[in-house]
Amino acid sequence: MLFSGRPLRLLSATVLLSVSPAYAQSADQTVAISADEITRTVKTMTLDQFEGRAPGTAGEDRTIGYLIGRFEALGLEPGGVDGSWTQQVPLLHTHLGKPETLAFSVDGKSMALNAGKDIYVSTLQPNDQAVVDGAEMVFVGYGVTAPERDWDDFKDVDLKGKVAVFLVNDPDFAAAKDEAVADRFGGRAMTYYGRWTYKFEEASRRGAVAALIIHETEAAGYGWSVVESPQGENYGIVKPADQVTSLALQGWISGETAGKLFAGAGLDLADLRAAARTREFRPVALAASFSADYPVEQEVVQSQNVFGKISGKSRPDETIIYGAHWDAYGEGPPDDEGRIYRAGANDDALGIAGIMEIARKFKSQPQPDRTIVIAAWTAEERGLLGSEFYAQNPIYPVEKTVANLAIDVLQTAGKAKDVILVGKGQGTLEDDLARFAQLQGRVTKENLPERGLFFRADHFSLAKQGVPVLLMMSLAGASDLVEGGRQAGQKWIDDYTGNCYHAACDAWSPEWNLDGALQDINVMFDIGNSFAYSDQWPEWKAGSEFKKIRDSSAEARQ
Repeated sequence: MLFSGRPLRLLSATVLLSVSPAYAQSADQTVAISADEITRTVKTMTLDQFEGRAPGTAGEDRTIGYLIGRFEALGLEPGGVDGSWTQQVPLLHTHLGKPETLAFSVDGKSMALNAGKDIYVSTLQPNDQAVVDGAEMVFVGYGVTAPERDWDDFKDVDLKGKVAVFLVNDPDFAAAKDEAVADRFGGRAMTYYGRWTYKFEEASRRGAVAALIIHETEAAGYGWSVVESPQGENYGIVKPADQVTSLALQGWISGETAGKLFAGAGLDLADLRAAARTREFRPVALAASFSADYPVEQEVVQSQNVFGKISGKSRPDETIIYGAHWDAYGEGPPDDEGRIYRAGANDDALGIAGIMEIARKFKSQPQPDRTIVIAAWTAEERGLLGSEFYAQNPIYPVEKTVANLAIDVLQTAGKAKDVILVGKGQGTLEDDLARFAQLQGRVTKENLPERGLFFRADHFSLAKQGVPVLLMMSLAGASDLVEGGRQAGQKWIDDYTGNCYHAACDAWSPEWNLDGALQDINVMFDIGNSFAYSDQWPEWKAGSEFKKIRDSSAEARQ
């Protein structure tokens, strides 16, 4: 679905005139980041006319037009491919229908499954039917192959045509201090090996026909409602036929369902969890099979990343990228108030509003030495796809990208005494964060490293290419709020993640207090600003898995 320029411009102009009247600013006066401007942006992006901003829909068409119009009004230059505002991102879009077959067979007895309650699956194969026909199930523990940590859960067991069943998180997540595995994977701080994306990738590399992860709220970092929120829909970057995943189905089974499955197979899941925390663990055949037959609606859609920029004066080939994602979850079942659009006011219209305000502030200053890029990514909610496509097809060379500063979900409960750090020990940008937070009278704190949030936002795509990154995400831990302390911060997280995360009630509210969000946006501006008029480069710290990648291009930054 390619979009023509005229309709997009007409829509964006209409929206701008109706909700954002005050963007003109004299060039000699640095503006302040404005809660009013942020509110206008969020309220606009969550209007029903944007239909929840799902990629590949009419809602995307309107969103892209709005973003281009806003970037133009901010005085940005087109920052996309060949002087355009965008980068085309071809996506495979799939949606499972009602299953014709869905069951385990355990020790010869059929165990019917309730789709969405007992099991949640989707597909990334470009086929009209997703079929698993009585495939043998194999428990692979945490499913980790990490030679650098002397760990291999698979022990050369053949998974071709089989169903791999995984535990979520890392092998040391639930380990006691006296267990040999304790801290081998960073303790409670999740590594990429703990992410569901890694587990599906590993299952595909080994030729499995399906992959199922046993859900645990604490280990996953979110409840079952988040797992099943895509409603059978999935997106992936379009791949050549020889690179398509081997997995006909990938997804989750509930903890309760897993308990019944293992008990029916004569196995104790608790004992196997303990065994999976040892280097000696070997995959266990479950004496069970999985059968599923889903009709699939599948299409290739052209989605888009959107870019604006402020060209650098003396070092224009060196870029600082601010990023947030424009997509949300589109249309879904009506909630209790009859709302059908899951428009992501906080996740991540608020992030888009933040990077727009950062752009507005940069435009009010003298021209920076380095180029400032404002990136609005597509398909973050579908697996960081827009940023991943960019990272594989960069517009600005990654070796000359100074940093990627990402905003994805900010708390709306007021000023905080601290700023939440994501990815402690990774890079020197965390030291810059601490320095500028201190100027606000705040301290940095890492609260929930076990949730692996460092690997769950768009900055991670660029980190894999060696670009130094920093994520501002309030879901990463309870803020110590000026009013109510950490208890109030935890209440905000619990209310948001328990009720509105990826749901229709993630909507703008007059009860929002953006004072804390303003603190965080200002810190992110200050960090980028400190490099914008500089020749300094942030670095990865010793021990980071990304340091070697960055160091390999060091000559380009001499």
